Order: sequence, then C-alpha cells, then structure tokens
Amino acid sequence: MTGVDLPSMLPEMLPRLWAFALRLSGDRHDAEDLVQRACVRALERTHQLQPGTSPLSWMFAIVHTTWINEIRARSVRSRTGAEWDESLLETVADPAARTPENNVMMGQIVSAVERLPEAQRVVMLLVAVEGLSYSEAAEALDVPIGTIMSRLSRARQTIGLLFGTREEKKVKNGERSEGSFS
Repeated sequence: MTGVDLPSMLPEMLPRLWAFALRLSGDRHDAEDLVQRACVRALERTHQLQPGTSPLSWMFAIVHTTWINEIRARSVRSRTGAEWDESLLETVADPAARTPENNVMMGQIVSAVERLPEAQRVVMLLVAVEGLSYSEAAEALDVPIGTIMSRLSRARQTIGLLFGTREEKKVKNGERSEGSFS
C-alpha cells in the first residue's frame, strides 16, 4: 500500500467512515464535517501510512482522533460561552427496521451503547458495528489487543446488565415476557 493509492480507495471507504462518524457524534452534520476533516488529514499525511497497515483501520483511527479533538474543543468552548447539550442529539433509527418493535429495540440498543464510557463505546462500534477484527481495532486505536478484548467484554457486560435489569424488574412486578415459564 502506498500513499498514492489512498485517494482511489477513499470513495469506497466513505460510507463506512460516515456511519462510524455518525455513531460517534450522533449528528448528521457533525458526522459529515468529521469525515471531511479526517479525509483531508489522511490525504495530507498519506506518507505516514505504514506498509502492512489496513487503510480502513488507519482511516477509522483518524476519524476517532479527529472526534476526540472536537470533543476537547467543544469542552473549551462550553467553558467560554454556549453550552453543548447532549440531550439535543438525535437517535438514528435503522431504516431497515420493518416493525415498530424493531425500531424500539434498535433505539434501546443505540441508547445503551451511547451510555457506555467513551473507550468501551468506540471499541464496540469498531468491532461489533464496523466489523473490524480485534487486531484491526487495536491498530486503529493504538492500544494492545488485550485492551480491545477487555473493553469489549466490559461493554457487552454493561449492555447485558442494562437489559437484564429491565427483565428482572418485570418479573418482580409480576409481569412476564412472552415465552417465560414460571
């Protein structure tokens, strides 16, 4: 892989980069700006792409780093003026969902993932949503593969507890979900 190949590869990567940016930022306009800034950075730094490095993982790393920088900048701006309100972010519905139940379930999953600590959320997005291998995610985030496995495990446990807690509350209140026998 040479830096010269990156411009021809970017159009194919854009949908996945945009989807990742959208999941990170929660806002269409922020995602578009994020991908644009990341692509400009990548094109300016194609010489830094090492042989053997996955271009997609490298681009995910640039998108993630650019987002972290944006969060820091917003934090500084919020101390000096208008506040950033996380509650204004829209939840992105799955256009492939066919039933209201699927939409509700997807909303609950998205909400659960959004509540994860940043490090766990990013790993969950890269591995479970974007389909990167553990080693590709480790490369993209510049952390050991064991860290990826640990963060992903904790993220899955946290999400499992969020959904398990709801079911336990239903049982305690005398409600039973379909298919449960007691």
